[in-house]
Amino acid sequence: MRRTVTLIVLVVTALLLQTTVFSRVTLMGAKPQFVYMITVLMAMLEGPSTGAVMGFAGGMAQDFLQNAPKGVTALTLTLLGYMVGLVRQYIVTPSPLLPMVLVALGTFGGIIFYGIVSALIGEMHVGWAYMFKMAFMSGVYNGVLTPLVFPLLKRMTEGIAAPRRVFRW
Repeated sequence: MRRTVTLIVLVVTALLLQTTVFSRVTLMGAKPQFVYMITVLMAMLEGPSTGAVMGFAGGMAQDFLQNAPKGVTALTLTLLGYMVGLVRQYIVTPSPLLPMVLVALGTFGGIIFYGIVSALIGEMHVGWAYMFKMAFMSGVYNGVLTPLVFPLLKRMTEGIAAPRRVFRW
């Protein structure tokens, strides 16, 4: 129960920060994507299943706040969370730059994937050059904000690890 409440609080907090406080703070036109950041960091800390669940929950919540087709952000963030969780299992370096790099690359890749899916369903209303510029700048923005968010998120998730079932014969 405590784990579910913590994950819901994370999604709601990320959405509130993204849509209120940081909606006017831009970096060369790009806004921070906190839901992408939280999805990538949770996938990095907890694994692919938690990353996918966080991505789906955050994506659906963000889709309902936007005037866009429902489910595109949820699909993007679910796949992003799952892929980052899978990739993280194979990275063994304890580098402090790893969260920043994963968040920056994950945000960039997620926004590009969102643009591709939007183009396929006929909902992309900007050019590809603009899409790549915004994806790159949002990735940089999220990467720069990661050292502020990652320690707090790590502290919050330390006590909420999913219970492991042990089967004994």
